[in-house]
Amino acid sequence: MVNQRLEAQRQTILHHWLNGTKSAKEIQQKTSIPLRTIERNLKKLRESGSVEHRRGNGRPSKVTQNLSRAIGQHIHRNTAISTRQLQVKVEKTHDTSISYVSIWRHIKKKDYESSVPLGTPMLTDRHIEMRVAWANAHLRDNWHRTVFTDETAFDLFRNKIRRWHKSGEKPVRCLPKSRQKVLAWGGISKRGKTFLFCFTNIMDGPFYVSILENQLLPAAREMFGRNWRLQQDNDPKHTSRVAKAFIAENRVDVIEDAIR
Repeated sequence: MVNQRLEAQRQTILHHWLNGTKSAKEIQQKTSIPLRTIERNLKKLRESGSVEHRRGNGRPSKVTQNLSRAIGQHIHRNTAISTRQLQVKVEKTHDTSISYVSIWRHIKKKDYESSVPLGTPMLTDRHIEMRVAWANAHLRDNWHRTVFTDETAFDLFRNKIRRWHKSGEKPVRCLPKSRQKVLAWGGISKRGKTFLFCFTNIMDGPFYVSILENQLLPAAREMFGRNWRLQQDNDPKHTSRVAKAFIAENRVDVIEDAIR
């Protein structure tokens, strides 16, 4: 807002100058702009013919070209490095004194951001190949009567290390499974969703059957009656003998998953 106000004042002064009003006091009477502001801008007009803000009047940056190159190299070697760690490394190798704030400002000017990487599953080439084949095989399926179900984990102690990256290029980091988590099961479909069922105990075949019986069947039958099908992955609990027996007994139509 301050910059906009100052720019408006500069343009007003320029307008009166171009229309023949050369006196600071006359412009001040017509505009109520502070006299010192008018005098300062008139001086710029006489010297350079412009009221534009003069760049480069501030304190020069302490980050030289060599320091900039060194900072970039350290970030590329270790994207999780902090600005305080960069300060120590730069001061040690370049025999200079610089604050971590100056380094942070320089990094931001170079269009870097610091974010926690997005987690992504560890897929093998075989997994990728089979998923593509499954997708091609089901391109023309009618998904309007399908209930998609799965479990997910909410890690209680996730890795919170932030990493530097260029704007718009958020890093991705493969994450192994963690034992410290809360599990949740749920299903979605064209006609709605099941309740989100949360649990902390270890899931086995019988426990999964209890989820199907108490969570899935009531919700699916309420949405579709008996004309629906189930899509689940081939987790060992889903394909256990007790789970298969329950699915067969209740005549649930199951779509075979891509990963076997």
